Formats: sequence, structure tokens, C-alpha cells
Amino acid sequence: MGRIDTLLATMTIEEKIGQLNMVASTLAITGPGQLGDVREGIRTGRIGSLLNHWGADEVHAVQRLAVEESRLGVPLLLGLDVIHGHRTIFPVPLAEACLFAPDLWEKTARAAAEEATQDGVALTFAPMLDVARDPRWGRIVEGPGEDSWVASQMASAKTLGFQGQDLAAADSLAATAKHFCAYGAVTAGREYASVDVSERTLREVYLPPFSAAVAAGTAAVMPAFIDLAGAPMTANAPLLQGWLRRELGFEGVLISDYNAVAELMNHGVAADAVEAAALALKAGVDIDMTSDCYVRGLPEALKRGLVTMAEIDVSVRRVLDLKDRLGLFDDPYRRGSAWPHGVRDAERRELAREVGRRAIVLLTHRAAILPLPPETRRIALIGPLAAASREMLGPWASAGRAQDAVSILEGLKAALPQCRIDHATGVDIGGQDTEGISAAVDLCGGAEVVVLCLGEAAAMSGEASSRADLGLPGRQRELADAIFDLGKPVVVLLSSGRPLTLPWLFERADAVLATWFLGGEAGHAVADVLTGRFNPTGRLPLSWPRLVGQVPIFYRQRPTGRPTKAGEHYSSSYLDVPATPQFAFGHGLSYSRFTLLDFKCDPSSAKAGEFVEVSVTVANDSEVDGEATLFLFVHDLVASVARPVLELKGVRKIVLKARERGRATWGLSTGDLSFLGPNLNRVLEPGRFEIHVGQSADPAGLLTEVIELTP
Repeated sequence: MGRIDTLLATMTIEEKIGQLNMVASTLAITGPGQLGDVREGIRTGRIGSLLNHWGADEVHAVQRLAVEESRLGVPLLLGLDVIHGHRTIFPVPLAEACLFAPDLWEKTARAAAEEATQDGVALTFAPMLDVARDPRWGRIVEGPGEDSWVASQMASAKTLGFQGQDLAAADSLAATAKHFCAYGAVTAGREYASVDVSERTLREVYLPPFSAAVAAGTAAVMPAFIDLAGAPMTANAPLLQGWLRRELGFEGVLISDYNAVAELMNHGVAADAVEAAALALKAGVDIDMTSDCYVRGLPEALKRGLVTMAEIDVSVRRVLDLKDRLGLFDDPYRRGSAWPHGVRDAERRELAREVGRRAIVLLTHRAAILPLPPETRRIALIGPLAAASREMLGPWASAGRAQDAVSILEGLKAALPQCRIDHATGVDIGGQDTEGISAAVDLCGGAEVVVLCLGEAAAMSGEASSRADLGLPGRQRELADAIFDLGKPVVVLLSSGRPLTLPWLFERADAVLATWFLGGEAGHAVADVLTGRFNPTGRLPLSWPRLVGQVPIFYRQRPTGRPTKAGEHYSSSYLDVPATPQFAFGHGLSYSRFTLLDFKCDPSSAKAGEFVEVSVTVANDSEVDGEATLFLFVHDLVASVARPVLELKGVRKIVLKARERGRATWGLSTGDLSFLGPNLNRVLEPGRFEIHVGQSADPAGLLTEVIELTP
């Protein structure tokens, strides 16, 4: 009899349910809750997991209660939202997606895992894999953007980074792929709202990233708060037990979102906590996070015959197995004991700086005023985000501290010690007071260039932070207009967790950079780009709308019977604005200029199981060394199901010196041309396919060849 079998055989029903019970050890930050003492629950075996409890000494203290003072000595599972760093804060995930660099995605997750496990944490509620095409939704900041292929790449990289090679290692952090599934499609971008998408869209867009996470070995999966076509995900047995467990073979733990089991009553599918607990358990949810429904409801559900002891045992076994795989039974104190804080801190800060500057997207550069000339002697740094170090951390900053974050002001001062930098806030981020605008304008009088720092507060993105208006909050536009009216060169830095609809600003500013929330090294990363120490490489992982009325907007559209044609009335268009985004998926400028030429697909025809080599020459036509990012798209011209006009199949980067040329290649498998057919089974149909390569999804910049897939 193995360890887990022995435990199961000796557990009371209360102790079994305790293993399925996760409670918050601190004041809840993601939902309703109270500060409470959980010590007695741990001693009696009625609590198996703790949320929001970290710090080596603190974790070891509660672990001792479980291991040394409870009847069976089962160790606790300690979980925390380690989303984009733990102590060293990296750019928010949407910003990190701008790198299109799985190797760096894995490195930041590995660094976060090392720090979090030093603090005794064993499990994180990440990566967040929600494909999102509506920037009104605040949680778009936590995810990979609009594309399922990118999300799948990030799923693999982050899972491997968090968990490392051995889940039992002292620096291994169990990953939780979330939020399963289609959370990013909430109605009108409104947090927690219902979702209703087709089965095809679900399987083509929203499920693949979770398939990639499972393939990478994710230890856990978290169902979303939302309902999908009336079926709340916390009780969605066809997807959780059917697709996830049976089709994919996922054997890990399913953890509910915060209070989600109890909220099945709000959804209207459960009359009481007993029914809610039964529905969630039978759907395969193993751990009830903070709602207390399993503790209150499962004993009665057993009596009513709504669940069986065998079903409870299955979930308990999964939880115990995860604890065993994490090495908690062999050494419950190994996390928090590996090495002291401070080891490799400088290395992680340097990684944060590197990732931060790579996340910056140069959106416009009308007057070519960047990089700032080294002889610049006076800059006016204006705006509510210029010296806002706390905001640079963004939402979900875990153990990050505002005092450790480098503001834009601090970063520029360090980079330009001989330059006078005058700073004024002008207005608050969301305030209505305009009295500071006049003083800010006056401060610009002697400046050679104005750097205008605008955007959102960190709390305006993230969970429960949906926005119907995607413009600048407060009176920031008035500040910006007053600065533009001076006629001086103006560089705008946009700090935000989503695209902001600002066509007026893009028309007036000499240069605009999306600087998102870049984390602890934000100021240094921004200064590196502004001064030319780093040539910007960031590319948008989403389509940036012109106006909020365009959303949801994304590049992977189907052609329709009347495709969008500028100036043609009876086409898929708007009367008042172009149907195209302000900036296409993949958009991002550089201080270099790249040209694509000599595009080839060899051979021009292939059979199933074969490969086509796709290649293109990239020319750096500038005097500045730089890095080009190239996107490979395909389009099935005639198929049994209308296919999107563009589907991303690969990304390549190439570093070129000034006036240098290089060649980028892809090995395109004919399997990449398959799709879900009329019956949602994968098919590979003969026919002609357009192969596109470009620096974004903007059709005007794509090179195109046609290949044929033969029977």
C-alpha cells in the first residue's frame, strides 16, 4: 500500500474534505472575505491549502501546524498569485507578449519561481492564457493578447519556466493554467459577465493554449468565474471532465477561482451550498478556493446521494498526489530553505530591464526625433506617470515594493546625468483638477523636447477593472493639448494595461511609445530606448483599435461574402471610421528600417507529411543596427469551412547591422495547414494556400506566394 493509499484509508470524511479546502490566510483581495485565524483549521485537518501566505518563516510556521500538530501530518499546499514576478517585478504579461520570445518568457517565469519558492510558495495561479480581443476587459493586461498561437507558445514557456525540470525541486513552482475557458470573451468586455461563443471558436481560439499547457505538464488548471452559454465553468463537466480530463488526459488538480463554487448559486444553477459543492465536485473541481462550500456542503451532499465517497476520494487523491510530486511529504520545509534572499538579485533586475525595454513598442515616429541626441541639455518631463514608481509595477505585483521600482524620472536622470530634467505632474491620473496644467506648460518653455507621460493607473487594469471608455482618464487630454499647442517636439509615453483609443494624440505627437506597466526596472528600460542605448523591438500582440466602437477587433477575421473594401458602401465597414485598426497586430517601429525581398516557398507544391521551406531576405536599409521581427501567416483559399484571411504559424527574429542583409527561414509543415472541419474533427484538405510574410498583419506590408497541397 502506497503513501497516498494509506492516508486515504485512515482519513475521516472531515479530513478528506479538508484536503479539498483552500482558505485565504490574509484579507481577501480578489473577492469577499474576512481576516481570519486559520490555525485551528490546520491543526484539525480541515484546511489543506492556504492562499496569500508567503515568507519563509511565516510559511514554515503554518507548515509546522499541519505536519507536527495535526493527526495525520499532511503538509499544506501554499499558493500565491505570482503573475509577472514575485519580488523582482517584470513587465505585465501583455507587455511581455510584445517580445514574441518564448526563451525570455521562460526565463522570467523561472526567476519568479526561484524568488517565490524562497518565500515558501509552492504553487502559483499562472500562467493566464485567456485570449482577449476586447480591451475594455481589464484582465487583458494579464494575458498574451489576441492570438491563440501566441498564447499557446506562452503557455508552454511559462509552464516550463515555473515548474523547471523537476516539480519536487526546492525552486519548482507548480503552475496553474487559467482561466479555463473563454474568459476573455466576456460580454461587452465586462468583468465576470456571461460568455457565448460557438463551439468552433471555442476549439479554434480558446482551448488550444490550455492544450499546450497540459502538454507542457502544468500541475493545475483553474476554471473561470464565467458561464459559457449558460453553463458555469466551475460546474462544466463536459469541458472539465470531458475535454480536459478524457480528451487531453489531464491528471492534475483543478482549483476553483476565488469563491467560485459558492457563486454557482448566483449563476442560478444551484439552490444552496450543498448543490453547489456537488456540481463542482462532479465536474472535477478538486480544490474549493475560499468559498467554504465543500466544507459546508459535501457532507450533506453525501447524505442526499448527490455525490459518492468514491468521487470525493478521487479529488483527495489528486490533491495528495500533487503534494507528493512537489516533494512536500519528503520535506515540507524545502521551499524557503534553499538559499538566502539577495542571491542573484542583480541578475534578475538586469533581466527585468532587458525584458522591459524589449516590451516597449514604438507606435509612431512622425518627426524622427528619437533617439534623443546625446547633446540634449534640457528636457521637460510632464505628466502624472513621470514619477509614479508604484504605478510602474502594474496590477498583481505580488511581493514587489514601490520603493524598489525605478520611475521614468529616475531612469532618465540616471541615463542623462548632464541633462537638466524639469518635472511637473500637471494633472492627476483620473482627477478633475486642472490647476497644475499652467505650471506644467510654463516648465516646458526652455526645454528642447517634452516627454509626456500619460495613461492609466495600475488599478485601472486587472481584475474587476473593465472600462467602457478607452481614452485617457481624468483631464489628461487637456494637459496633452496644452503641451502640443506649444509647438515643441513631444514624445509621449503611454503607461497602461490595454490599448487606449487616442487617434487625436497619434496625429499630434512626434513619437508615441506604448510603455505599458514595465515593472521594477521601468524607468531604466524607458531611458534605454529614449536615449538609443536600445533600439526598440517590441511588437503588438493585439490589434490596437481607433475607437471603442470597433471592439472586439482582431486580425484573424474570416473574409465574409462582402469583404471590407475602403470606399465601397455595401461592404463590411463603418460609415464613420475605417474598419482597420489604428495599429495592426505585430506593429512596432524601430530606429532601423527593414525591407523584405526575394520571398520564396520551396517547393511550391507538397503532400501531407511534407515540409515547405519559406524564406525571405531582410535588408537593414538604415545606418542603425537593429532587430527585425517577421510573421508567417497562411490563408486557405478554398476549404469546406471558411478560413480566416490570416492565421499566424510562426515568428522569426533577425539581428542585422547597418546596411546588412540576412535571410529568415521557416520549415512550414503541411500539418500546419490542417483545421477543424465541418464536424470539428481535424482535416487536411488539398488545395491552394496563400503564404504571407510581413512585419505585421497589415495587408499592405505582406509578401505573398501561393503553394498547393496535393492529394
